[in-house]
Amino acid sequence: MSTPAQFDPQAFIELALSRGVLKFGEFTLKSGRVSPYFFNAGLLNDGEALSLLAQGYADKLTQCNNVEVIFGPAYKGIPFVAATAVALSQVHGMSIPWGFNRKEAKDHGEGGVLVGASVHGKKVWIIDDVITAGTAIREVVTILKNAGASIAGVLVALDREERGQGTLSAIQEVQQELEIPVHALITMKDLMDFLASKGEKDALAKMEDYRLKYGI
Repeated sequence: MSTPAQFDPQAFIELALSRGVLKFGEFTLKSGRVSPYFFNAGLLNDGEALSLLAQGYADKLTQCNNVEVIFGPAYKGIPFVAATAVALSQVHGMSIPWGFNRKEAKDHGEGGVLVGASVHGKKVWIIDDVITAGTAIREVVTILKNAGASIAGVLVALDREERGQGTLSAIQEVQQELEIPVHALITMKDLMDFLASKGEKDALAKMEDYRLKYGI
């Protein structure tokens, strides 16, 4: 069997731009900061885009330890984790159980908030798009731990590499508080490298200014 092609951050950035997932310009974030770029993984809404993202997650997971179950937080994480399970099987020959949570518990049928593979006694990797404030990830970690899971780590599409309210980024805060690794497919540095390779001097200058103000 031939060696699978590795995830290419620059190719993913190209695709994200073509789909409107990634935009450069001026965008006011919930924090009030005016960002020179915006990333909306919800627009990875066709087969090619979702497949490339899933390949990236799958490639990362093959480099990680303790991958017993993969888990997608509702709602955006659900298609991500399902597609990643398929990529792990088809590309890497790894059949990994997967699951997700509901926003509201069911009181009939199988009931509860968890759907899919059992996480009890399992080492679980959480797959999501970004960690902004870390609130959603903390909630999911609590749900999984209450179900008897051990959290092996978190995998996200983008690390913005910027500070929260203190000196750490949201990802660093999650890593420190929960004592788990968090890996990203692409980072702000990757975006800047891409702009530099394309000769986009104005956009790159804005990214550099933003990093000086808010970078870690």
